[in-house]
Amino acid sequence: MSPEEWTYLVVLLISIPIGFLFKKAGPGLKRWGAAAVGLGLTLFTCGPHTLHSLITILGTWALIQAQPCSCHALALAWTFSYLLFFRALSLLGLPTPTPFTNAVQLLLTLKLVSLASEVQDLHLAQRKDMAAGFSQGPSLGLLPYIPSLMETLSYSYCYVGILTGPFFRYRTYLDWLEQPFPGAVPSLRPLLRRAWPAPLFGLLFLLSSHLFPLEAVREDAFYARPLPARLFYMVPVFFAFRMRFYVAWIAAECGCIAAGFGAYPVAAKARAGGGPTLPCPPPSSPEEAAALEYDYETIRNIDCYRTDFCTRVREGMRYWNMTVQWWLAQYIYKSAPTRSYVLRSAWTMLLSAYWHGLHPGYYLSFLTIPLCLAAEGRLEAALRWRLGPGGQQAWDWAHWFLKMRAYDYMCMGFVLLSLGDTLRYWASVYFCVHLLALAALGLGLAVGAGGPGRRKAAPQAASPAPEKLREE
Repeated sequence: MSPEEWTYLVVLLISIPIGFLFKKAGPGLKRWGAAAVGLGLTLFTCGPHTLHSLITILGTWALIQAQPCSCHALALAWTFSYLLFFRALSLLGLPTPTPFTNAVQLLLTLKLVSLASEVQDLHLAQRKDMAAGFSQGPSLGLLPYIPSLMETLSYSYCYVGILTGPFFRYRTYLDWLEQPFPGAVPSLRPLLRRAWPAPLFGLLFLLSSHLFPLEAVREDAFYARPLPARLFYMVPVFFAFRMRFYVAWIAAECGCIAAGFGAYPVAAKARAGGGPTLPCPPPSSPEEAAALEYDYETIRNIDCYRTDFCTRVREGMRYWNMTVQWWLAQYIYKSAPTRSYVLRSAWTMLLSAYWHGLHPGYYLSFLTIPLCLAAEGRLEAALRWRLGPGGQQAWDWAHWFLKMRAYDYMCMGFVLLSLGDTLRYWASVYFCVHLLALAALGLGLAVGAGGPGRRKAAPQAASPAPEKLREE
């Protein structure tokens, strides 16, 4: 593990006992204490580069104050533009920020765009109430007021997820501050249930990264190996990549659970990133609060089992970095300048690659996903319905195997980063996933509609239902 990875791990681990300290505190102590801890961590890991986060926050707050009715688009443009300046600092002869500064900036961008969107929704709801002449009452997830500058700063620097996520909305943060009877919200047992696989994943990461180091792929000797060895190597590389993030995200979720952050009654049917989807009145007594069943789905960032064993590329995206996936679906996918599912996905993946950084490997990997989505959708809609139950089960197993190989392949661009290294590796395995996806897409188009079963299956595969779009 690198020194940076050790620092991340220490920050994640100390967030757990800190969470228990804040759990039963009052709203004021939670707000300012959590912000003080987060600012302290930011100053410790970022030093003078903390100024970048402050500039981003002040710029967003100014836009919210100036144009509350259109601040979402303005905040998106401002924060994404600042990301470009932030990443071009070395080209401008300015000090290069630390990796921790980049992590803080990434999460802060998500939070500020989301905050601007929440403020815009509140402003539009208030205008609608004024036009109607009466108040329609509080809407689910709507902010009660526009946050002040100090409240915006406290949300931005809250220690929860400040370096690793999960992403959370201001509404989720406010619900934590005002949580009624926090002592009745379970923490220890949910934390232990969530944390138990993390040590195993950590050991698997150390073992796989030691036996199959990524640096070997950058050496000339690697390309003298036989084709099967080169093809196989991307499997343990992606395995180590997954194990590393599983540990980080599980630890981050445990920090939230310790503080009772993101806890909602199960009846609210909370969604990762977005929060409750159904109204659920707050309990009126400690006994009523203790009788409720809670979950932490709002801050859930990874579903390890479904990530590894779901069948389709599309499903794999849904269960990976779940709170960020919600953000991308809510603020990028829905506003894409096209109605096509595949083209909307391409637009979303392009901006996701930009959010991650300027390395060409990000763009090569993320922009391979829409091709895989188009291929699996067309081929499944054209052929799967023709098979019997046994054939469909065999299809799903084959589909799962190919999905995992597609993610292995795309991971190489994500970790190699440079254009030359990524294309060199992909060329050494003959761009197999690209060619296979193109062949599957061509076959699906050639077979086309075959009967009534195809007509029923096609809309589901090619374009998700409105309910599914809201989930994704």
